[in-house]
Amino acid sequence: MRNFVLSLDDTLPGKFEITKEGTVHDPRAPVAPHELTTLRQRRCLERVMPEDVVAHAGVPDVEDAIQGVMRHPDIIVIREPDMEGDGSFDPRTLIAAIEVVSRSNPDNDWVGKMRDYPLLGVPVYAVFDPRTGTGAVLSEIHSTPDGPRYATRKDFVYGEDVTIAEWTIPTDALPRYP
Repeated sequence: MRNFVLSLDDTLPGKFEITKEGTVHDPRAPVAPHELTTLRQRRCLERVMPEDVVAHAGVPDVEDAIQGVMRHPDIIVIREPDMEGDGSFDPRTLIAAIEVVSRSNPDNDWVGKMRDYPLLGVPVYAVFDPRTGTGAVLSEIHSTPDGPRYATRKDFVYGEDVTIAEWTIPTDALPRYP
């Protein structure tokens, strides 16, 4: 599945990911509010984080081959030394994964990634939803009969400060989808 998804990256528009449920394809390129939200979050985080921790937006993906899951967070919070090497990032090295909800496929962020990130061992998952001006920060992975899940969820509305891992950032300058 991984080789198939990687072979499509340069041939079809959009983003492909491998989940526990199969393949996800978001055919649309991110819109301006999505990209602006990502940029502003990265800048706010990097102002408050130590120098060896980065808020990275870009490639490569985050993958656990044993679980058969390959995801592409909008932003990952990771120590710079953990970015060294070839191939996908090890999800167990992430401090947090941050997603800006896609207008074209919101369930990917609110359902699929909420299921897959604890499975991958990502300790904190933050979701920002420009459709509604709300979001949530999920943490504290625990076991359930359906697999690992986040035990703690802190909802927020745009305009409130939000804490991701150990860093607090404002949300008042985040755009909404028209």
